Amino acid sequence: DDTIKPWQHQSWIFIRDPDFAVKASRVLDLYARTYDGEPLGEDEYVISSDEKTSIQARCRCHPTLAPGTARMMRVNHEYDRGGALAYLAAYDVHQARVFGHCAAKTGIVPFMTLAEKVMTQEPYASAKRVFWVVDNGSSHRGQASIDRLAKRFPNAVMVHTPVHASWVNQIEIFFSIVQRKVVSPNDFTSLDQVEDRLTAFEQRYNATARPFRWKFTPADLEDLMARIERHEQKEQNPQQPTGCDHQPAALALTA
Repeated sequence: DDTIKPWQHQSWIFIRDPDFAVKASRVLDLYARTYDGEPLGEDEYVISSDEKTSIQARCRCHPTLAPGTARMMRVNHEYDRGGALAYLAAYDVHQARVFGHCAAKTGIVPFMTLAEKVMTQEPYASAKRVFWVVDNGSSHRGQASIDRLAKRFPNAVMVHTPVHASWVNQIEIFFSIVQRKVVSPNDFTSLDQVEDRLTAFEQRYNATARPFRWKFTPADLEDLMARIERHEQKEQNPQQPTGCDHQPAALALTA
């Protein structure tokens, strides 16, 4: 009667990157084709990249039954494990083009292999600059990763998202599509079949995809930071009336 639903919950995380606003704003500007206050040229590109880890090959113990009239697909609950692989992908934000690479595990070498795949073909090979938006995973963390990429490809510029801000990285949207349309319900006889399915989907996606309609702007970021600041002030001064705005502002950082 009181519409309380204790079985439901929503998780969130506080911003802990001291340079969150600066880093996030830089990424958002790139999505709007701007860098350091200057518009990007026609020969400059923005790549969003990350890894989707531990994609398993689950071979079902009984054949999957295809969907029929008024009947959903039926997938047997029991399965044998056929191993797992990592799927690394680079997404051209403005061209809606995906480049994928499968590896036994993530790491510097697999990531640089993906970078090689992208940066050695046109238009990226001869581009003035190619910006790589990445998170802070171990495969591409810190200044060392920036220097490593720039040394191998002088026209490549690595840009890190803030810590714990995967929602700023557009490749995560593509990975959510992969999870729903390619991996689920996970009925593969081998890792080769997983890789073949991923490769086939890439080709299909590149033939039909359009850029994501990214709606979170620098103005939205400024509003978010202001809300978080107000919330922190209320925490420091618990006697201050909260009114209707009692929900933690960091809820906006939920996935």
